[in-house]
Amino acid sequence: MAPLPHAAGGGARMSAAIEVRGLAKRYRDVVALAGVDLTVPQGTVHGLLGHNGAGKTTLVDVLATRARPSAGTARVAGLDVVRQARHVRRRIGLTGQYASIDEQLGGRDNLVLLARLLGARRAEARARADELLQLFGLTASATRPARTYSGGMRRRLDLAAALVNGPRVILLDEPTTGLDPAGRLDLWRIVRALVQDGAAVLLTTQYLDEADRLSDTITVLSRGRVVAGGTPAELKHRVGRRSATVRFAAAADLEAAGRALRRGGFRPAPAGERRAVTVPVERAGELAALVRVLDDAGLEPDELLVADPTLDEVYLALMSDPAATPEAVR
Repeated sequence: MAPLPHAAGGGARMSAAIEVRGLAKRYRDVVALAGVDLTVPQGTVHGLLGHNGAGKTTLVDVLATRARPSAGTARVAGLDVVRQARHVRRRIGLTGQYASIDEQLGGRDNLVLLARLLGARRAEARARADELLQLFGLTASATRPARTYSGGMRRRLDLAAALVNGPRVILLDEPTTGLDPAGRLDLWRIVRALVQDGAAVLLTTQYLDEADRLSDTITVLSRGRVVAGGTPAELKHRVGRRSATVRFAAAADLEAAGRALRRGGFRPAPAGERRAVTVPVERAGELAALVRVLDDAGLEPDELLVADPTLDEVYLALMSDPAATPEAVR
């Protein structure tokens, strides 16, 4: 998707699409951000997680130049968000939890209007609108008033509006809030396509599976501070352990397996389901030893499943830390 002429980036492609250092934001007596560091390389998705009031939206507001930081620096597409705010706004796409489209206008008219406001000539605006309508599967509904769109269609139109200027940096603040599973999957596909095309995406979300599937890296915020960061795999490894779930058809086999595993130095625990136990297994060698213990005891499980810790477990572990207790921040 080629940007409109005025929105083209300046110079060589930046390795860091977003770079935040020591960023702080205070609203009177409330500390919304307290020294946040963050880097988002071009061509990646960076997930931003945290409880309500952790500071996620405040960070997006600063990057979008809707709020001025109290301290620290933030650069978007190589531009300072305070000193070069007008230029930053021309290089980003922004969409929030609620659609910002004109309900009375059709899909095409919404996009044409935005393109014209951004300085495109009439023919350019129409061409860009048609390109985005096709990308988001809205061509057949282009002339219908937006008020007649379904929730998923409105969300797609809202994201299309955020891309009118061909931004290389896209800020998505809980974009799938209120969407059904099909709508979420559709937006995930679009986000992946944008990143494949070289865009950088900062994604705030309350859905941990969304962050896990889309994000190359993740930052977890609490009380305006970074409490953890890394790839999804790194976060899972830091907080949890891989486990094996062993399931048996007979209750007697399950009891015998528990005794054999404890003798073998394992720590089996009830799996929360009938006739199954879970056993922590950090390395492949431990899994092989588990199988040998069961084989030596003459036990053959009906099913053996190995699973990594989930991002949900990581998040819950972080939020259970007293240092990460929620506080009333924006």
